[in-house]
Amino acid sequence: MAEFKVVISDGPKSWQIIVDGHHANSLIGKKIGDEVDGIFVSLPGYKLQITGGTDKDGFIMRKDIPGIGRRRVLTAESVGFHPKDKGVRKRKTFCGNTISLNIAQINMKVIKRGAKPIEELLKAAGKLEEKKE
Repeated sequence: MAEFKVVISDGPKSWQIIVDGHHANSLIGKKIGDEVDGIFVSLPGYKLQITGGTDKDGFIMRKDIPGIGRRRVLTAESVGFHPKDKGVRKRKTFCGNTISLNIAQINMKVIKRGAKPIEELLKAAGKLEEKKE
């Protein structure tokens, strides 16, 4: 059974929730840049866009690598590599742009807001934990 940590970003705020069961299975096969209905992450009325993620070993997903496998890419300044000196290149391992069972975290951003605020919907679904200070 698939289980993902989903980080939802809406401007300066973000929320992390666990998605499992049939909602998680419906995310498998989606790619970076695809729009997803918010019902899959307990946010009815919202539209979300997949912006990236990481696999179970911490390798980040890249939009320009097709498929679900890992690839070693010679990269300059880009996603996942920010050198201090100019002209430095490095070979790094990245994941493909498609969500599979190996993905642990999926990053999403809000494209279209629903009628209710996100905090209210997540509390009603029991997905939002109260912070203890």
